[in-house]
Formats: sequence, structure tokens, C-alpha cells
Amino acid sequence: MPDDVRLPIRLEADSSAESARADRGAAMAFVTDPQSESALREGLLDALPEGIETRRADIYAAIAALQKIPALRVLVVDISGEEQPVGALAQLSEVVEPDACVLVVGESNDLGLYREITRGLGAAEYLAKPLTRDLVSRHFSPLVRGQAPARTGLRGGRFITVTGARGGVGASVIAANLAWYVGALGRRHTALLDADLYLGTAAFLLNAEAGSGLRTALEAPDRIDALLAERASRPVADRLHVLSGQENLAQQVGYAPGAGGQLVEVLRKRYNFIIGDVAWRPAPLSRDLLQLADHRVLVLTPTLASARDALRILSLNGSAGAARKQGASLVLNRLGMPGGLKRAQVEEALDMPVDVVIPDLPREIGTAATLGEPAAAQSGAFSRAIAELAGVIGSSGLPQFGKTSILARLQSLFGNRK
Repeated sequence: MPDDVRLPIRLEADSSAESARADRGAAMAFVTDPQSESALREGLLDALPEGIETRRADIYAAIAALQKIPALRVLVVDISGEEQPVGALAQLSEVVEPDACVLVVGESNDLGLYREITRGLGAAEYLAKPLTRDLVSRHFSPLVRGQAPARTGLRGGRFITVTGARGGVGASVIAANLAWYVGALGRRHTALLDADLYLGTAAFLLNAEAGSGLRTALEAPDRIDALLAERASRPVADRLHVLSGQENLAQQVGYAPGAGGQLVEVLRKRYNFIIGDVAWRPAPLSRDLLQLADHRVLVLTPTLASARDALRILSLNGSAGAARKQGASLVLNRLGMPGGLKRAQVEEALDMPVDVVIPDLPREIGTAATLGEPAAAQSGAFSRAIAELAGVIGSSGLPQFGKTSILARLQSLFGNRK
């Protein structure tokens, strides 16, 4: 491939009249699967209020189409399944205007390919599938808006909060099982942070001991460092730790301004994922943690009261729709519960779809909680829903096991724990 073959890249906003030419289309995506189409539409809605046109097509179909349609400001192409992706992109460079923003998606996580596409060919960015709304919003949207993407440390972990629309909807159970699935089963370094220092159940659900280190961190943030975070957490599995408290109900726990942020920053340096069980309360700790989250999961049950409160929480910092675009997902728990609404009725009340549905499983969930074992360890509807939620928050490529394999893995992880 000639050295001078480069795809166009646009890192600075162009306010000239040329950028708004009438014969120039706004954005178009050529991708090969419906999940990527959906992720691009939702993830780019903030940057492209007019929307992005999508076509189910590979890169060669895109090349053929681009020779017949008006020039584009933003182009997304899919190189999945291509044996010679670099050669295909070199052909694409011949039919794309030099100042277009070209974004590439594919199946490979190979670092060499990423460098060749972004540095060698000059594409604005490359993302490996499966795409999620959050990934697209975080990595593609700044470039579409003409801005350089925000840089984060390569080892910085993601902070995910799980919040109940109201008490008793099962948010703590979902947070604990999501952390177990990502950490113990998926082998990502994971911390489960329980923000309720008095009545939190995260440690209880995973048969771990609560400690006093979390209170120390929140009362004296100047003492927060990696060593304190390590000592304050309790191991549940090789790559899963729980950070929780069980403070005296008669004592007031102090909270130093900014302590939540300092704690999360320290945890990001140690863990790939921090799953926070954070109830919504008009208290500084809850407010700070929810604002710091990279992705917020809101749990509700199929009742009108739960749907009403879910909308109220989503609308705290603007419209509910805007909250969804900014990285919020809805989990409908206990679908099929006695007297509950149907899924369609809940979505009608919310005026938006839910992301993950968990059926009503009182016996399975209750037994697991009593034994202090993760309900997601058993194959079935609940474990499938937790696996789906893990994909929604951006933890892809997790292993899938049958029932026998899961139980064997569970025994190896928990069998020698004191």
C-alpha cells in the first residue's frame, strides 16, 4: 500500500461555509449487523440530533454506494469478516472526501490493526464489536462533533452504579450478581462498592464480611490511597472484592466533601470494573457517586409507582431521554410478579423501552441470598439476564458456561474461602 494513502480525519470543528454545503450529507453508516445499527443510532443521537442513516452492508458495498451518493461529513464503515481490511480501507480512501470523519468498526481487538487503521490510514477511530450505546457515545461522539476524544488512562477502570427506582426492587441483588459475573466468572478485576454503610446487603449476598475501612475513607479522604482501598475491601473470589460497612445505627458517619470522588479514582487504578450499589438519596455521598458513574443502571419492578419514580430519577438532570443518551440503562426486574404490569404496559408508562428484563424468581433469588451465594451461578433466566446486563455496561467477551461448569467453577472459587 502506498505510504501516502490515508483516510481523512477531522479533529477540529470547521465553521466555514464549506462544512455546511447543501450537497453534502450529514452522516451514514454501513454495518453488517442490527446490534451495531442500534448502538450507532442511540450512541450518536447527542452528536447528530438529525440522526444517522444506516445501511446493512459491508465495506465494499459502502465503496460502491459512495460513488453514487452525495459526499458525507461523517462515515462509519464495517470491516468485519474482511481478510484484507487495510486494503479495503485503502480503496475506501479513494472515494471519501479528504475532510470527512471516517469511523471504523470490526471484529478484531488486535492492537496492530488498530494502529494501522488510525495511525497508518488516518481513520478517526476504530472500535471492535460488540458495539454498545455507551461505547459509541464515549469514543465516536466527540469526533463527530469535531472535538478530540477525551483521553483516559489505559488502566483506568469503569464505574457502574446500580440504583433502585424505589426500595425493594432488587437493585442490591442485581448489583452483587453483576459484580460476581464480571469478576469471578469473567475474570475482570472487579470491586463491589456498597454505599449504604448502615443497612447495605452487598457483603451479605456474597457471604463476605463488612469492614470499617470504607467509613475511614469517607471521613478522612486525605488517607485514601491504594493500600487503604486494598485493606478496606474483602475478597470474595480471585478477582472480586467487596467494599462495604456495617456501622452502628446510633452513630453518624461523617462525609468529607469530595471523598467519594477520591475513593472512586483510587479504585479505578486497581480494578477494571467498580460496581456501585448506590441508592438514590438526597445525601452528598449518593449524589457524588451517581454523578461520577460512567454508566448508570436503574432497576424497577412492573408497577406504576416504580415506573413513576424511575422517570423522576432519570429526569433529575434534564429529560429522561437525555439521561438514556448519556449512559443510563433500565432493568425491569420481577416481570410476572403477582399483580404486576406487563412489559408493554411498563414501557408505555415510561415512554421508552427497557434494556434488560428479569422474570420473577422469588424462590431462586431467596435461596441464593439466604446461602450467601450468587444466584447468577445457576444457569437459567436470571444468569442469562445478568450476562445480558454485563454486555450492556460494556463488559463483552465474558465466558458462557453450562450449569455443570458454572457449579464446578463456583466450587473452585469459593471452596477454600475462610
